[in-house]
Amino acid sequence: MKIQYTKFIIASIAVVIASCSKSKEDETLVIDPNPVPVVVTDALTTQNVKTYMVDPAATTETVALFYNLKKLAKTKFAIGQQAAYSGFYKDATGLSDIKKTTGFDPALMGSDFMFITDKNNNGQSNNWFYQQEKKTLDDAKLAYSNGMINTFCWHLREPNKEDSFYAADLTEEQKATAFKSILPGGTNHAWYKTKLDKVASVVSNLKGANGELIPIIFRPFHEFDGSWFWWGASFCSAEDYKAVYQFTVTYLRDTKGVHNILYAFSPDNSYTTSANYLSRYPGDAYIDVLGMDNYGDLNNQGQAGSDRANAKLKMVSDLAKTKVKIAAMTETGYEVTATKTAVSGWFSTYLYNALTANSIEISYVMFWNNGGNNYYVPTPTAANAQDFKDFATKTKSALVNTLPSMYVLPK
Repeated sequence: MKIQYTKFIIASIAVVIASCSKSKEDETLVIDPNPVPVVVTDALTTQNVKTYMVDPAATTETVALFYNLKKLAKTKFAIGQQAAYSGFYKDATGLSDIKKTTGFDPALMGSDFMFITDKNNNGQSNNWFYQQEKKTLDDAKLAYSNGMINTFCWHLREPNKEDSFYAADLTEEQKATAFKSILPGGTNHAWYKTKLDKVASVVSNLKGANGELIPIIFRPFHEFDGSWFWWGASFCSAEDYKAVYQFTVTYLRDTKGVHNILYAFSPDNSYTTSANYLSRYPGDAYIDVLGMDNYGDLNNQGQAGSDRANAKLKMVSDLAKTKVKIAAMTETGYEVTATKTAVSGWFSTYLYNALTANSIEISYVMFWNNGGNNYYVPTPTAANAQDFKDFATKTKSALVNTLPSMYVLPK
């Protein structure tokens, strides 16, 4: 029964998070009528970098990561994948699928706090959820030792029964109250703090070979403009969203003393104007990375979809220039399945255009994880393997082999 239960859990998780974004494509390209004026001077220096960061007490390596990511965007973007060391196409374990295809690991490793904070994780060595925690953290340490960047999302299960993170699995009453309940003074606020305590514990003990704390990018409550997660815009006000995000940062940074986190803001692709994009923005004091997830515009939408994605990233990039923050495409991908074939030029033409046209400055892009018989990043024998290799070797693309040293400030 234990083996069957494990297989059931793995299969269930694969189905649940096979594709994170559910939004529909825009039909027309909308240009921001009131764009934020772009600061053309480069305000960031190695001396003033902390003044633009959420945490003025950030560790040396975390400060360097912020600075180097911001500077990287002027010439390159880092290429990453969720679960790169544990998610494989057709279960072909071993090297990352990106390395199998290109010869090099990705520049960015995506991980999740989901199993780490799961109610079934009892911290015992024979517990499946604890084993996933250990695997996740071991992968993050390996990625760091290889010079890669670590980013963590959080598919946090709802606070009532902790059975799901999807709004569709909640009652109407739960959807109306779940997010509000974790606010300070809410019925589940203490529960939420215990989840943050676990996050704080693992991040504070995530260390490199010399005992230094490993920096991570943390993007809680992502794709909040959609309605598929219990923290979606249909289930909480803008003010409540901001308040929970601000509490999350201050609790981890000030109460728990965690100083190796960069904080990311990552809606889905619904926003086409800077005013709308910032409608749930917690504020510059709480955000290091301005991101956007976007599957819909690149879901076999050709050049028109690529241009829509680029226009939205241009808006994010311009905001990041003005605010002196990092801009990123925090999730994307085109999932190839047994019934959904690869799109010719998806990587090297359409995605590359979205990430580079109109002089935008994007620090990184992350693909969702491969798994089972489906993939977002091809393995060597896949039909679009050459397309991905062409994309990965373009002038502005960076796998780990062309990534500069990210954890040391330049002299």
